[in-house]
Amino acid sequence: MNSNPAINRTMWFFAIVYAVEGIGQAKSGIMWQPLSHWLKVTLHWDPVTISASLAILDVPWIIKPLWGAISDFVPLFGYRRRPYLVLANIAAFSAFAWVATIDTTGALIPALTVTAIAMAVSSTLCGALLVETGQKTNASARFVNQQWLWYSIAQMIAGAVAGYLIEILSPLGAMHAAAWIAAIAPIAIIAGIWLVHEPKARVDLAALRERLDALVSVFRNRDLWFVAGFLFLYYFSPGFGTPLYFQMSDHLHFSQGFIGVLSSISSGGWIAGGLLYHWRIKRLNRITLLRVSIVGGVLSTLSYLLMLNPTAAVVIYFFGGITSMIAMIATMTLAAESCPRGAEGFAFAGMMSIVNLTGPLSDTLGSVLYQHVFNQRLPPLIVLSAAATALVFFLIPLMVGRSVANPA
Repeated sequence: MNSNPAINRTMWFFAIVYAVEGIGQAKSGIMWQPLSHWLKVTLHWDPVTISASLAILDVPWIIKPLWGAISDFVPLFGYRRRPYLVLANIAAFSAFAWVATIDTTGALIPALTVTAIAMAVSSTLCGALLVETGQKTNASARFVNQQWLWYSIAQMIAGAVAGYLIEILSPLGAMHAAAWIAAIAPIAIIAGIWLVHEPKARVDLAALRERLDALVSVFRNRDLWFVAGFLFLYYFSPGFGTPLYFQMSDHLHFSQGFIGVLSSISSGGWIAGGLLYHWRIKRLNRITLLRVSIVGGVLSTLSYLLMLNPTAAVVIYFFGGITSMIAMIATMTLAAESCPRGAEGFAFAGMMSIVNLTGPLSDTLGSVLYQHVFNQRLPPLIVLSAAATALVFFLIPLMVGRSVANPA
């Protein structure tokens, strides 16, 4: 770890924020499997209904630039980051506690949306801190690795606990128990806010004009738009997350406990990917890292064609976790290093919103294809998804020569 105490404190704060996010995200944390199980078993929702109905939870992540702009331009109580973090996590605690009392979808979706807003705000502010500190210290990749390492550790624990809750409780009871666990997590961010040293900020006309100029530069930066388009194409492909859950439950007859363990194994792969990056892959320049991540992603996607038994599933999920972590480091580093100074929160959040937009689009498209085109057959969807990812490989030469993508 770096000998600079301020950097060390910031890295520990990143660890706390992303661990909380790993537990609390409604569409990937401890809530996701109990929620999907309750909707499937009790309400008899199909993959398309689940994907479409829960797509609203992605909206707060898609509009992350709004949260970034507010924190960049409107200090609260004299600070741009810390007060917003405290308020967001108080809201997260309250909303998860609300979810733990709900038994109808009419109230559930609004409550989950509040949790998504709170998690998105925390993630945005953490991203702004990453860019501000990373650009000063040339440590963006290390910060990204730290964030996603702890996110993966949290998700590994959350996946195992979620599956266990489904095994021992009723569908509704498991969802409520997961919500209470998720409610406790945001308290850690509030307790750890002292780790972040932030200078006083205030709104004055000169500073506001300077920041507005920086904001305008975001929209005028052609290289930034190119990176945004590249990220969209990199992550957009027909997804099979929800169809895969139905496939494992209905056709492969995996227990809910084992499905939860698979989520933990995938998170273990993310951790292994982070360690692999730290030991070996960080020596690669950004263009080579992008190439490696795409090849790994294609092979990982195609490997799901071989998931015929529990042993194969364990290997596939672990390998998929490794490739996902490498892809995340490659793309988030590219995004962080392309942000103009003065509007870091807005620019980085904008990049991440592009990535987040692909999530609901990919999952909904994949669910529709699975349900209505491929007649609930997963292999054609897997092949199509891999092919879409492979096409991005041929866009990488366009990155060469652009200022944001020059190898370090």
